[in-house]
Formats: sequence, structure tokens, C-alpha cells
Amino acid sequence: MTTRRGFQEQLADLQHEILRMGTLVEETIDRAVRSLRDLDADLARQVMAEDDRIDQLMLEIERQCLELIALQQPLAGDLRVIGTALKIITDLERMADHAHNIARTTLRLQGEQLVKPLVDIPRMAELVMAMTRDALQAYVKRDTGLAAALDERDNEVDNLYRRVFDELEELMKKDPGTIRQGLQLLLVARDLERVADHVTNLGEWVIYMVTGERRVMND
Repeated sequence: MTTRRGFQEQLADLQHEILRMGTLVEETIDRAVRSLRDLDADLARQVMAEDDRIDQLMLEIERQCLELIALQQPLAGDLRVIGTALKIITDLERMADHAHNIARTTLRLQGEQLVKPLVDIPRMAELVMAMTRDALQAYVKRDTGLAAALDERDNEVDNLYRRVFDELEELMKKDPGTIRQGLQLLLVARDLERVADHVTNLGEWVIYMVTGERRVMND
């Protein structure tokens, strides 16, 4: 019983570290988009430094998972929990990479004025951050309903992405001088759209962890 209790405490620690990583990723996305909106180079550099911190945290969690598998020989249900953790941290790390990309765009646009006020890109960011919070909540509560609901919200992000694409395409057609920056902003919108896809992956992994069944979203 003592060994089993110690194992459950280790699983709880693992969950805590994943939540810490998820919170850092959410904050990084927020900072990246704010850096772009304000063309704040210092904030962009903070995001890029934070990405390195997230990478290190992923490696530490990965080490914890592998040690649990090697030393505790978990049964099927607990093994699924550990396997899910490995999948979740991979998606979280990729989300942070997209935030890093956005920060790099901020640095590329230094000395310029934005060709249009950013409206839908910050809305996309708000949506993906809210989705991330709900995905982490679903993970903690083992809430498959909350996890499945991420699919529909991903569609909202996709709709905003299409709107950004259409607006920037029209702007670039009217004024070729906006093409360089317009393309950069399109890449930012694409990064956020990809973040939302990774969040739906988190939902898929939560459903798998709880039920043992794979549900494919983003199809």
C-alpha cells in the first residue's frame, strides 16, 4: 500500500508539472500576440527566452514519465495516464514554438507601422488561450465532455483565420506596398490556427486517457 500511495503521489506531481507547463504556454501565447500588437521588441525577446524554458520543462517531465514506467511498472490504466502525459507535453511544446514564431515576426516588423489595426488576430489568441485553459481543466477533471467541446471551438478559430486571410488578401491586392507585412501577418494567423489544432489534440488525449478510445478531431 505504501508503494502504491507513493506512485499516486508521483502521478499527482506529474499532473502538477504538466499544468505548470500549460500555464506557461498560455502566458507565452498572450505575450507573443501583445508583442506584435504593440510592436514591443523587449516583450518579443521575453517570449523567445520563455520558449527555451518550456523546452527544458518538457524534457524534465519526459524524464519523470520514463522513470515512472521503468521503476513502477504501471498497470494499463496508469500506463495510459503516463503515455497521455508524454503526448500532451509534445503538443504544448509545439504550441510554444508557434508563439516563438509570432515573437520573431514582431522583431522582423521593428521600425514599421502595422498596415491595419490588429483585431481578429488578438481574437484568435483569446480563443486559443481559453481553449488551452479548458483543455487543462479537462485533463485535471478527466472531463471528456469538456475535451470533446474543443472541436467546435477549433472551428471558430478556423473561421477567424479565413476572415483574416480574406481581409489581408484584399488589402494586398489594393496596395502592393502592404504585401511584405501582409504575408507576415498571415503567417501569424496561421500559427494561431495551428495552436488551436494542437489544443484539440490535447482534448483527444484526455478522451483517450479516460476511455482508452481514440477520438479524432480536426478531420
